[in-house]
Amino acid sequence: MLIRVDPARPDSLQDQVAAAVRRGIAEGQVTAGDRLPPARELAQSLDVSIHTVLAGYQKLRDEGLIELRRGRGAVVRAGAHAGRTGVAELVRGLVVEARRHGIGDDELVELVRTAL
Repeated sequence: MLIRVDPARPDSLQDQVAAAVRRGIAEGQVTAGDRLPPARELAQSLDVSIHTVLAGYQKLRDEGLIELRRGRGAVVRAGAHAGRTGVAELVRGLVVEARRHGIGDDELVELVRTAL
């Protein structure tokens, strides 16, 4: 699973970390029992604060997608399924990008329809 963040995006870095993990769960790249990268290592590789990564992981814990345990790190919970949540997150990102590029609601809906 690849986790990336983009400081130029309007959503916070911690939200981007959480969204990347949600996508990984929704797409089956990570499954129940899989360990996520240690917060310190991920923070270093993304060039962000460890607190940013931990805040993203805490959001996922609050959503019931992962468990955070001392000495064991972040582990995907059994039964974790971010399918609808992951899609909703992607749609929100799509809307933000469309607005950033001046694409109106009707045009965006048409673009989605043609993609089907």
